[in-house]
Amino acid sequence: MKYKDSGVDIDRAGAALKSAKAAIRGTWSERVLSDVGAFGGLFDLAGIEDPVLVSSIDGVGTKLKVAFAAGRHDTVGQCLVDHCVNDILVQGARPLFFLDYFATGGLAEGVLEDVIGGMARACGENGCALIAGETAEMPGFYPAGEYDLAGAIVGLVERDKVIDGSSIRPGDRLLGMASSGLHTNGYSLARKVLLDEGPYEVGDEPEELGVSVGEALLAVHRSYLSQFRALVEAGIDVKGMAHLTGGGFLDNIPRILPAGCGVRVQRDGWTVPPLFRLIARLGEVDDREMHRVFNMGVGMLFVLSPEDAARAETLGLQHCLGVLGEVVPGEGTVELL
Repeated sequence: MKYKDSGVDIDRAGAALKSAKAAIRGTWSERVLSDVGAFGGLFDLAGIEDPVLVSSIDGVGTKLKVAFAAGRHDTVGQCLVDHCVNDILVQGARPLFFLDYFATGGLAEGVLEDVIGGMARACGENGCALIAGETAEMPGFYPAGEYDLAGAIVGLVERDKVIDGSSIRPGDRLLGMASSGLHTNGYSLARKVLLDEGPYEVGDEPEELGVSVGEALLAVHRSYLSQFRALVEAGIDVKGMAHLTGGGFLDNIPRILPAGCGVRVQRDGWTVPPLFRLIARLGEVDDREMHRVFNMGVGMLFVLSPEDAARAETLGLQHCLGVLGEVVPGEGTVELL
């Protein structure tokens, strides 16, 4: 017997990693001191005076099921990186390096290369090194043609520039950034409504979407690092940020609010994209539940003073929806008006 007879093809994994080396190394700067295949990734922090490391770990959930059904694997790696970038961005951190975990029952031709290629693309766009990863083949553990994907990110912020929401006060404004779609949350409900018990297959093109269901659901999770940098470079004080992931508006916004603060969100401040309206209609999902499960077309909220919010709206930020609400007296309450 050989290992390959049990379903684990070491040579196939090695060939996939070899073909992805160029993409991986393309995300590196001179601060990366190790090479592909090392037991650990080495990163140089020299020259940083008072650094605070910020870390996060996540996956892309059952969005992977859509990728399997569509036979497309280049977007989920991008989603994973961008999601993690946004999570540490909320505290003011810029990404340094990213690590991934890919597990499958058996490596299919080209799949790992596509996933890593997507991660490398997003890392390059965010100035983040794809420094290390793990590929695990576990026959009998995953169904044929399926895999799981997770990633961890480490970023850095100067101690005196950590954003913790403590300066947020009633009267501050919520500046919204448009999402590209569901991002990486709510897919169990979306799949149930649209695909599993719904009228569509991934290749179908509902008139209201203008693209196939698979394309709409696989839209890449958007990073908001460039918008944050533009605000900072313009001298705008970002008091807090809410990344609208699992929990939507109702559970994520309270995470950044200090005592004595709540928010009012003006739902007529933006147009909810067709994908969310389709899910609500077909699934008969009530409005409050939709705002708790999904981002409803708003991927990130920046909390700014009224003066800074007015200035921010003149900067021409990409994907900016404008002011969508304000901070009011309360105890973590989110009012949807």
